[in-house]
Parts: sequence; C-alpha cells; structure tokens
Amino acid sequence: MLTTHVKKNDTVKVIAGKEKGKTGKVIVVLPKKERIIIEKINLVKRHTKPKGAAGQGGIIEKEGAIHISNVMVVCPKCNSAVRFGYKLLEDGNKVRVCKKCEEVIDK
Repeated sequence: MLTTHVKKNDTVKVIAGKEKGKTGKVIVVLPKKERIIIEKINLVKRHTKPKGAAGQGGIIEKEGAIHISNVMVVCPKCNSAVRFGYKLLEDGNKVRVCKKCEEVIDK
C-alpha cells in the first residue's frame, strides 16, 4: 500500500499552481495517483447530459485533483503550513508532529 503525508480531513495549504496560497480541507486522498481533492479548491466545470426523468443536465462545477507535492499540512497550533516529523507515543501509536512547535498534528 502506498502512503502519503496527507490524510483525509487534514487542513492543507496549496504551495504551487494556480490555486497557490489557498487553504482547504482534504475530501479524498488518491494514493495510487499521488493526488488529493480539496474542498472548494481547483474547481473545474463538467458538461453533463440529463440522466433519466429526474436527472438534470447542464454545467456542473466540482473539485479537481491536485498533486500531493503541491500542498503542505497546516498545523492547528501554529496555524501555518509546516513540515512535520513522526513520533512514537508510549502506547505504540505513530503520530505526526509539527517541526515548528512540537504539537501533535493527528487528532
């Protein structure tokens, strides 16, 4: 299984590309493609046909995927995009720790 530095429900800041500087919450992580989908970031328009009797066609705006290397995790305490390391707790759990303030990033 492939692992990534970003997890679902993380708050991230975009550091490269047309959406640079924006922050948002991760909705989906696609580890095999090394991409993530962030809430209200990288909106793309899709033209759809009506499906069935109730379905309506038209132009739908939805989030597009962004490469994982273009984002950094936002520390809840520092409230800035930071690098992080890993730390083993006494109970054996491995957690992500902010390099700036030593705060645990994982909930």
